Amino acid sequence: MPPIVLSAADLTKRYGSFTAVDGISFEVREGECFGFLGPNGAGKTTTMRMITNHVPVTEGSLTVLGMEIMANARKVKSRIGVVPQDNNLDTDLKVLENLLIYSGYHAIGRKTAQKRAMELLNFFQLAEHARSPIERLSGGMQRRLLIVRGLINEPELLILDEPTTGLDPQARHVIWQKLRALKAQGVTLVISTHYMEEAERLCDRLVILDHGRILIEGSPRDLIEKHAGSEVLEVRLGEGESPGDCLKALGGQVPEGTVAECSADTLYLYAPEGGGILERVKVESGRTVLRRRATLEDVFLRLTGRELRE
Repeated sequence: MPPIVLSAADLTKRYGSFTAVDGISFEVREGECFGFLGPNGAGKTTTMRMITNHVPVTEGSLTVLGMEIMANARKVKSRIGVVPQDNNLDTDLKVLENLLIYSGYHAIGRKTAQKRAMELLNFFQLAEHARSPIERLSGGMQRRLLIVRGLINEPELLILDEPTTGLDPQARHVIWQKLRALKAQGVTLVISTHYMEEAERLCDRLVILDHGRILIEGSPRDLIEKHAGSEVLEVRLGEGESPGDCLKALGGQVPEGTVAECSADTLYLYAPEGGGILERVKVESGRTVLRRRATLEDVFLRLTGRELRE
């Protein structure tokens, strides 16, 4: 089994009387992609900020690459890469200049830095923009450049906070492809994301956080099978119709193990593996129905709720 590169035990962060992270424990192994999911305010960003030593740990232990983070901050920072949620590229500098200045913080010689920078720019399809001003880059290009910057010190562990937020589908898919390639090269990835598809495509394992605590941990596929089954039937309720009346109106034989859940104007039926739910449930003509495979988003909403959070 690969060695552990990141370990937390009863990790806690408090701000006065408010507990942002409430005694969580997890391990990340070398070469995997580990994800943090959760609604707004769940504690994802605070956890990421403790891992990168931007905020101190209140209680518990946090070990990165075999070193306790608080006692070895400088050594840890030299061996990890960080891609922040916010774009903090220096707009007064051009693309290559951003990378060369940043490499200086890691005491990388200029010749080595220039070589690494150009190799990474080429890998992320940015080489032709090496001498372009930052403002001339699209949002997707700037996100890719942030990842390039995070890799300039050849880190063993890359921490990415919401790496594709606000990007169009094409830009997201390019970044996913590059992150999979980095993982194949042996780089360990830790990401936080709001995109369920992103987590499902990239993560070997993940945790779902809510109110500062870990609700579940596992591989995306295992979590989906355990908490959402194999397929989902979405049935739109009629005007003034109750979920119970809708179930009666559907008729037929609902597969054993099917779970019904209602939110606003939609009834969700979660069927177990091989449920064949659409074939076995009689649907009235004219009723709006959607059959689809179960996804990580179903797991997320079932565990954290469907109400809007600000």
